[in-house]
Amino acid sequence: MNIFVIMKRTFDTEEKINVNGGQIDDSGAEFIINPYDEYAIEEAIVLRDEHGGEVTVVTVGTEDAEKELRTALAMGADKAVLIDSEDVEETDQFTTATLLATYLKDQEIDIILGGNVAVDGGSGQVGPRVAEMLGMPSVTTITKLTIDGTKATIVRDVEGDEETVEVSLPVLVTATQGLNEPRYPSLPGIMKAKKKPLETLDLDDLDLEEEDVEAKTKTVEIFLPPQKQAGKILEGETDAQVKELVSLLKSEAKVI
Repeated sequence: MNIFVIMKRTFDTEEKINVNGGQIDDSGAEFIINPYDEYAIEEAIVLRDEHGGEVTVVTVGTEDAEKELRTALAMGADKAVLIDSEDVEETDQFTTATLLATYLKDQEIDIILGGNVAVDGGSGQVGPRVAEMLGMPSVTTITKLTIDGTKATIVRDVEGDEETVEVSLPVLVTATQGLNEPRYPSLPGIMKAKKKPLETLDLDDLDLEEEDVEAKTKTVEIFLPPQKQAGKILEGETDAQVKELVSLLKSEAKVI
């Protein structure tokens, strides 16, 4: 099987986000593979081990993303591709999806896996956009995947319930928590990853101009939510507490 994983480099989920001058300050921040993409990588490796073939992990970003690609290779992926977006001034989901789809359209594909959302942006758009651009079906928030020949049987999460669908390959799926338990890179895997192929492509390699991938959206403002104020503990008899609570909801919270 020809298995591809679309991956994103994101802030470590333990990082404290700082905003300076209306921009996210990532100086000194730790970055990781987007946690939902780890489920996709793990599932891709499981599929390869079961059906044969190879796993290629693809990301859009700068050369800093090589670290996360090497981590994916250490987990067990066979090849990695970095689509360098450094020359693109403004990027959004359209930009990322266009770059990925342009690369993927020339590949022989059985299945593409990705994370359901990225923990930084959380839009969940890139996977379905790529599928639309490639003209293939997509299934999101999957929690179980079984492939038999050219057919995939998929269980997906639908707001606390489950839906089972059947779809013909090729297909793009996005993974969510519960699909599997991602492995940690082993020491032998880390050593092998250093010798595995990691290809870097730019706009010229993809025969694209900057205007072809120009962002369709613009970020107007970035700000942190207001700090939470300390709560109040109401004391006294129940009737008095109820009256005080109603008064506070009207005068301070202004919700009634």
